[in-house]
Amino acid sequence: MTQRTLGEWLAYLEQLHPSAIDMGLERSQQVAARLGLGRPAPRVITVTGTNGKGSTCAFVAALLQAQGLKVGVYSSPHLLRYNERVQLNGVEATDEQLCEAFAALDAGRGEISLTYFEMGTLAAFWLFERARLDVVVLEVGLGGRLDTVNVVDADLALVTSIGVDHVDYLGDTRESVAYEKAGIFRQGKPALCGDLDPPQTLLDRVRELDCPFFLRGREFNLEVGAEHWQWRGRDARGQLVALHDLPLLNLPMENAALALQAYLLLDLPWNPAQIARTLLATRIVGRLDRRAFDWQGKRLNLLLDVGHNPHAAEYLAQRLSRIAPVGRRLAVFGLLADKDLEGVVTPLLGNVQAWAVAPLDTPRSRPAAELEAALQNLGARVASYASVTAALEAQCAVATPEDEILLFGSFYCVAEALEWLARRSTEEAAHGITG
Repeated sequence: MTQRTLGEWLAYLEQLHPSAIDMGLERSQQVAARLGLGRPAPRVITVTGTNGKGSTCAFVAALLQAQGLKVGVYSSPHLLRYNERVQLNGVEATDEQLCEAFAALDAGRGEISLTYFEMGTLAAFWLFERARLDVVVLEVGLGGRLDTVNVVDADLALVTSIGVDHVDYLGDTRESVAYEKAGIFRQGKPALCGDLDPPQTLLDRVRELDCPFFLRGREFNLEVGAEHWQWRGRDARGQLVALHDLPLLNLPMENAALALQAYLLLDLPWNPAQIARTLLATRIVGRLDRRAFDWQGKRLNLLLDVGHNPHAAEYLAQRLSRIAPVGRRLAVFGLLADKDLEGVVTPLLGNVQAWAVAPLDTPRSRPAAELEAALQNLGARVASYASVTAALEAQCAVATPEDEILLFGSFYCVAEALEWLARRSTEEAAHGITG
C-alpha cells in the first residue's frame, strides 16, 4: 500500500471516529496499553486553563531548554501546520515523524476507534518516548479530567485561569469548569493555580489529594510597574525566592509568573539574569503578536490575538489600555457560533474606534450579519465583509501609520491573517526579484 502523506493521515483521522469530540480516557488508555506507551518522559508537566495555556507552556519549555534539558511540548490547536502541535527540543515534528507515529497508532489500536485529538495526543506520546526527552510539557485540549493528555500522571499540574467556556462539555459555571480542570491533579503532587479566586471545587480536590498547593496571590505573585515587573514565589522547602526589575514582556506576565513558580519547584539552577533573558525572548505566534508591514506605500501596524472568550477579551482590553496607538485602533473580528459574542466584544468597545467583521472559514462560524448587528446595538461603528482577508484589506485601506489594526476572535481569524501576510511577503519578494 502506498504510504499516506501527512495531509492524507489527517483526513483519515477526521473520519475515524463517529464524533469529533468524545470525552473520556478509556479508549486512549486501552490503546496506550496495547502499544506499551508509558510515561513520555521522566518528568511530566501538564497545563490546563481557560486561557493562557499556550504562553505558560512556552515559558516553562523555554526555561527548561535554557538549562540544556531535552524538552517536548504538545499543544493544540495549530494555526497553519499540524506539525506545530508537537515540538521536540524547540523544533516542530516533521511530516515523516508524524506519519510514522500515526501508522504505529493505527496498526496498534485494533478495533478501537479514536478521535482526531486522541490519535494526535497518543502519537505525540509515541514520538516523545522515542526522543528520550528529559521533560515533556503537555497542554490540555479541553477541560482536563477527561482529556486524553490526562492518561499520563503529571509531576506538576498547572491551572492558568478559570472562566466559563465550552459549556456543552464543561458546564456553565466556574465551579463545574474548575472541577474538570482539577482532574489533572495527582495524589501528593504539586498543584499550581494562576487564578486569584479559584472555585471551591478546585480547592476541595487539592485537599482530597493532599497536593502541595501554590496559589497566585498567596504562594507566588507578581507586581507590574510602568517599566519593570517583580516576582516572588516559594520553593519546595517553603523558602521565599524573588526576582526584581524584570523587563516587561509581550506575552502575559501572569502566565510567566505561573511558569516561574513551576520552574522553581523543579530545583534547577536559578540564574536571575538568564531567567530574565529567557522570558523576554519567548514568543508565540498569534498571541499579543505585533507585526509591521507595508501596504500601498504605508507602513502599517497589526496586532494579532487568538482571544475568543470573555476572559481573554478582558485581558486583551487591559493590555490595550496600557499602550494606546498614536492614532486609531481598527478591529478585524470573526467568531465561532458557540462563543459568547457580547461577552467578547463588550470589554473592547472602548479600545476600538471602528470594526470590520467577517465570517470565519469554517461551518462553525457565526455569520457576519450577526456580528454586525450585535456591534451596532452596542453603539459601535461597524461594517461587514465576505472574508477575514477582505475585512483586513478594508482596514488597511483606511489605516495610517499612526493607527493599529487589531485582528482577533479566533484561531481561524489569525490563521487567515498569517496566510495573507505570508502571501504578501512572497509576492513582494517576487516583485523585488523581477523588478
